[in-house]
Amino acid sequence: MSEIYQQPFFGIFITLLAFHWSKIISRKFKFVLFNPVLLSVVSIICFLVIFKIDFEAYNIGGQYLGFLLGPTVVALGVLFYEKYEQIKANIWPFVSAVLIGGTLSIISVSTIALVLGAPEFIIKSIAPKSVTTPIALEISTSIGGVPYITAGIVIAVGIFGNAFGPAILRALGIKDKNAIGAALGTASHGIGTARALDEGKLPGAYGGLAMCINGFLTAIFTPYIINIVFSLFS
Repeated sequence: MSEIYQQPFFGIFITLLAFHWSKIISRKFKFVLFNPVLLSVVSIICFLVIFKIDFEAYNIGGQYLGFLLGPTVVALGVLFYEKYEQIKANIWPFVSAVLIGGTLSIISVSTIALVLGAPEFIIKSIAPKSVTTPIALEISTSIGGVPYITAGIVIAVGIFGNAFGPAILRALGIKDKNAIGAALGTASHGIGTARALDEGKLPGAYGGLAMCINGFLTAIFTPYIINIVFSLFS
């Protein structure tokens, strides 16, 4: 039986099956906690724990799906190209919003953690929480954070934004789908952008571009912002 777990198709099959099942549940019950991404993650974790399967065994196949994330992000460029003229008309308000949102994300989480007495390595680990995992890991490593903590926080933030982001934004009076897409891409990186695509192609294009811009700006500004926050509270 253990030989099955070592086969690449096992991780792929379990992942696709979990997501397919989660989509069915999500369409049937229409409840915010029955978000497909959240349900998929929880069901895969439960399956691995119940059957005592090592993550390394599952990831033999799972890593191939992870590899497809790269081409998927590149494919968002096609969507941006299609919607370029529409985005161009609002490019400066859009870039300004992403810059402000990304900066406040770092400042707010760092300040709250510092006020609550979190150690320095935790603060540095969670500061790049809103950018895609590869960028966040590099930022965390460069400023003295712990990459494993960063990876977990980034994934959690993405799932939270995917599941609750649109509802929270609409509750705050933000009804424009393009603004929702930009906010999801800025705050919840790729997982949020996937949710933005559910709002439409143009919101998805805004989300993908916001994810890229925020990743670039966060990589540049995070070390400086962290230093400023620490100096203010030292």
